[in-house]
Amino acid sequence: METVVWSKPEEERAGTPLLVMMHGYGTDESRMVNLFDYLPKEFTCAALRAPMPIANGYGWFLLDYFLTNDFADVIAAANSVFSWIDSARPLHTSVSLLGYSQGMAMASTLLRLRPQDFPAVVGLSGFVLNNDLLALSESFDERPPFFWGRDKADLVINGDATAYTEEWLNTNTQLTARTYPGMGHAMSKAEMVDVSAFLRHYVLD
Repeated sequence: METVVWSKPEEERAGTPLLVMMHGYGTDESRMVNLFDYLPKEFTCAALRAPMPIANGYGWFLLDYFLTNDFADVIAAANSVFSWIDSARPLHTSVSLLGYSQGMAMASTLLRLRPQDFPAVVGLSGFVLNNDLLALSESFDERPPFFWGRDKADLVINGDATAYTEEWLNTNTQLTARTYPGMGHAMSKAEMVDVSAFLRHYVLD
């Protein structure tokens, strides 16, 4: 991860819980930086820039409208994030994940590969990858806490992807699902209130 924006200066990060934030397809870390003020101040937030240039922004791996993906690209992206997390983890009391849109696909993929590593995961207006090879590699001893926020009328995430995401999350996670009518493919202040309560409950409490 060559570009990371932090919510706290370096001297204030040690001993805090870390929230790793991943943006959507074709955007950049600034989308996540805008959320810093709405999240619990106890956390150190780190907004990562995805490694792949996409149009005027960046992405974690290539996608089309149907959200098809190449397993090798997904694993390469996941490994790059894991490498960064492993370098940052020693300073922090825990590491949680928050992903928006394609960033939710990344956050849920990291959880599937290392389910014991993250006390809480947040997915916003996104999806879980429908990938047979990834499904074969996952194994949950316990169902991890997962927050899923979206607008049911979001037209960016197609219906098949939403249906798979709902099924996977209900089967594999301790799911907190919330919907926000009129939000579209975005994030809202009301949603951040719920996300903050979720993070406080599962990480800080």
